[in-house]
Amino acid sequence: MRVVRKFSSLKEVQSTVRKGKISCQDLVKFYLKNIQDNKNLNAFVEVYTAEALAQAKVLDDKLQQAPEKLGKLFGLVISIKDVLCYKNHKLSASSKMLDGFESLFSATVIERLLAEDAIIIGRTNCDEFAMGSTNETSYFGATKNAADTTRVPGGSSGGAAVSVQADMCLAALGSDTGGSVRQPAAWCGVVGFKPTYGRISRHGLLAYASSFDQIGIFAPKSDDVASILEVIAGADDYDSTVSEKTVEQYSEPSKDAFSKKKIAYFPEAINHEGIDENIRTATLDFIEQLRSEGHIVEEVSFEYIDYLVPTYYVLTTAESSSNLSRYDGVRYGHRAEEVQNLEELYRKSRTEGFGKEVKKRIMLGTFVLSVGYYDAYFTKAQQVRQLIKDKKNEIFGDYDFILMPTTPNFPPTLGASEKDPISTYLADIYTVFANLVGVPAISIPIQTTEHALPIGVQLIANDFQEHKLLTFVRELERLRAERELVV
Repeated sequence: MRVVRKFSSLKEVQSTVRKGKISCQDLVKFYLKNIQDNKNLNAFVEVYTAEALAQAKVLDDKLQQAPEKLGKLFGLVISIKDVLCYKNHKLSASSKMLDGFESLFSATVIERLLAEDAIIIGRTNCDEFAMGSTNETSYFGATKNAADTTRVPGGSSGGAAVSVQADMCLAALGSDTGGSVRQPAAWCGVVGFKPTYGRISRHGLLAYASSFDQIGIFAPKSDDVASILEVIAGADDYDSTVSEKTVEQYSEPSKDAFSKKKIAYFPEAINHEGIDENIRTATLDFIEQLRSEGHIVEEVSFEYIDYLVPTYYVLTTAESSSNLSRYDGVRYGHRAEEVQNLEELYRKSRTEGFGKEVKKRIMLGTFVLSVGYYDAYFTKAQQVRQLIKDKKNEIFGDYDFILMPTTPNFPPTLGASEKDPISTYLADIYTVFANLVGVPAISIPIQTTEHALPIGVQLIANDFQEHKLLTFVRELERLRAERELVV
């Protein structure tokens, strides 16, 4: 195997492979070695070793015989979260309930990746059924943060974030229901992107909360997010909620690429009592940096900040209690033994198959949907969701983006969330906004502390303004790279 160095972008990979300095097989072997060397992080639940090497050989042969036929993503080694269907491959949502289950079809995003010559290297660990913010509820054990292995990586897409953080692949697909891509991205120091609801097909994504779920992307830089989004976004006959809007050329600059932007931030978020002072200071420094570059950054009051998390959890648990009712021990999944009747089969299978956090959310969701409580909780939460959407529309009438910290605190140590579950839920306070209103959002690393813990900031755009958002972030990354060169 020829020596392979760490790559920061797909463009760099493709250029190096085309010049013959390395092969796709060399690249896959490099990542497989990194996966083996970092087994202690528990980022992967399954590695597709033989399959990834075989796909790499196919691409090497195609490069020699018909380079003009190579797909847009050739050379992209990518991991997929254990909630995405991949035909004839295991799929478990990191739960005992689906342990050993094999998918009969591939998610639309998987088919589109493969059609453009991406190499899928394995499926990554996650919180069970994507329910969690620490990646500790997995049936396969917790994933560890590569920056500090005593800490969690965030969740629910923690394994996906760590797979990119520890250079075990170039990019990863996760899912984001309330921040499950952006929050671990911030805690792992990588870029994490959630698109507009309906921009990417959810066909083949195991459902948690159907009006919130979106497939998201992890990468070292926003360039690759744009390239991947260009491939996997767009209409799909298998998903009635996906948008018919034309997929833009996200990898190219938008028309207003270099215009100065008007950005809003919520003082209630920056000055919230739960925010760590280091994160608050880093966010304020970032705001000043934007101002120094000529952008207008202004305070806009957002009075609903403390209603975000309660509204999110009432609605998502209600939807999850409905979605997870399909796992009953009859059609597929874990089936309890030694039962006397159908009711006992349901009860025992679900008791044995689901973990503690999933059971908690199913029970809460069933409660808020029950007779006598539906109007008091579910209906009220839907009304608050509409108020938040109205406020979003008002803000985007005057501003290009909204800026917030991605997380209020640093990743807790392993096991801490068991002792203080409320603080774990509150870690979603800044990310759930984008899911409640369905807009695109991206977390980018802005600083690393003296303890090597990264800090992320979140930029949010209006519906279907991914192109504008990604172009802006790429320009920020370019300016940051120039400053670092000067230093």
